[in-house]
This record gives sequence, C-alpha cells and structure tokens, in this order.
Amino acid sequence: MSPKLWTKALPGEPDVELFRHRPELDAAFAHFAVPGRAAVVMTMGALHDGHASLIRTARARVGAKGLVTVTVFVNPLQFGAGEDLDRYPRTLDADLKVAAEAGADIVFAPSAEEVYPGGEPHIRITAGSMGERYEGASRPGHFDGMLTVVAKLLHITRPDVAFFGEKDAQQLALIRRMTRDLDFPVEIVGVPTVREGDGLALSSRNRYLSAQERDTALALSRALFAGRDAGLLAAGEGPAGAEEHELIRVASPAAVRSAARAVLDEAAGFEPPLALDYLGLVDPADFTEVSDAYTGEAVLAVAAKVGATRLIDNIRLWIGAAR
Repeated sequence: MSPKLWTKALPGEPDVELFRHRPELDAAFAHFAVPGRAAVVMTMGALHDGHASLIRTARARVGAKGLVTVTVFVNPLQFGAGEDLDRYPRTLDADLKVAAEAGADIVFAPSAEEVYPGGEPHIRITAGSMGERYEGASRPGHFDGMLTVVAKLLHITRPDVAFFGEKDAQQLALIRRMTRDLDFPVEIVGVPTVREGDGLALSSRNRYLSAQERDTALALSRALFAGRDAGLLAAGEGPAGAEEHELIRVASPAAVRSAARAVLDEAAGFEPPLALDYLGLVDPADFTEVSDAYTGEAVLAVAAKVGATRLIDNIRLWIGAAR
C-alpha cells in the first residue's frame, strides 16, 4: 500500500485522518512536522467526554499549527484471564467523530498484528514492585502489558508531550516513572478526571451498568468526597463541594480513610451490592500507603465491582500544612 499524502485541516475545521498502518502514519509525520509541537493521546477507543477533554487539552498545548495524534488500540497484553477483552466496546466510527470535534488531526487505529508483528513480544517492560500494588495486585501483569504498549506507541507516534487521564492514577504514575527511568524524551501530562453530573467518573465501562447498578456505583465518588471533606473538617475548614481539580488540603489521613470506608461499607449492603476491591490513601510517587504522619501530595484511590463491572476512581489531596 503506497503512503497517502496527508494535508492538515484548516484551523477550526473538524476533520481527522485515520491511519491503520505504520508506513502511512510515518509518511504523515514526515509531511507535517513542527518541532516541539506534537502531542499524543492514547486510548482503547469507546471515546467519551473524558477522552475529549484529553484531546482538547492536547490541542490547547500545541496550538492550532501543532499535531495531535490519538491512538485507538485495545491492547491484549493488559487483559488477564477472565477479563473483558472480547467484551470491550469497539466504536471506531463514533471515536473518529469525537476525536475530530475535540481537535485531533490523526487517529492511529492499528490491529494487534500491526503493533505486535509475529505475535506477542518476547521482550516486555516490567512495572516492578510499584506495579504489584493495588491495581497490579488485582490484575497481575496488567501494568507490564500497559507499559509495553505505551512504550511502543511513544516510539511510533514520536510526541513531544503525551496526555493521560488522572482517573487512572496508578497508570499515570507508572508511565511517568517509566519515561523518567528509561529516558524517554517526552513530557507526561495528567489531565483531571471528568465526571458526570451525579459524580460518577466517566469510563467506557459505565455503559455496562444497569440503572440499579449505577445507583450503587455512585458510592465510589461519594466515598472519595466524604473522605476529603472529613479531612477538611479535621483541618478546621468547611466542606469542599464537588470541585477536585485543585489539590485540597486535609489534615488527617485517619479521618480521610475512616469516612471513605464508612460509605463503602454501607454500599456493601445495597441491592445490588458494591464489592470493594481496595481503598488506599497513597503516595503518588510510588503508590505506597501513607502514614498518619505523612505530609505532601496523596491520592485517595478506590476500586470495586458492581455486578460484573469493575470500576476505579480517585481524588488528589494535599496532606498537612498549606504549601
């Protein structure tokens, strides 16, 4: 297949070019290259407003003349036995529309054979001990598969800056650590979680929830906000409301944990029940649990199953004296 000549749309024009193969993608990059102005947003498709927020942030960062690439690839390496690889939604036509309207220039949607020619790779990146906690403990091997494909896609798309959602907090922490430890020449930017009006964090898996399951799932965000507000009250301050994009100062890790746990324990008795996987108040640098004497940035993270659907959520906090 001969490479097609790619012409970037005029500024403000909702247009996006789809590439399935690396030679065509390489030709597009060669045709349009502005040093320091290339961004990538990596997704597994089923794009929603959270992904659109990532793309819009990338567009704002590189400007109208910059290049924003979105990857759409359901990575088999990060799905374990019994997980929903085959069930995972694939909605490429709708994804192209979301990507275009949010400001992307290119969508790279390769097959598994394109990304892993010859089958699964013999050499992979390991997440180490940091990838064995929380999500890693619940999903063994998940982060090794995630880091392997992120490394490959960073090489393929050649960005100056890459954008990832803060909802996947441990993933974001590991990607930052990988790029630092292995000297990837790319800046990693976290973008705040986007929530629906009722507080539920946007996720491609939300579509699997029945109305009753969704009511139960709201306990995740309620637990996080209850933990945050309990920490605020311990600090002698009023409740924070629903805004979480700025780091909020809390005084008591113990109060944060206790209040969040109480909401989750109550939700275990709902119909259908919430089945808690973990609740952690962790150091974002290495995802170890923080002590009651800890000061600095922390992530309050939760994972649970409602019916057959597993959901994660988190909020960022600052523990201790004002910065």
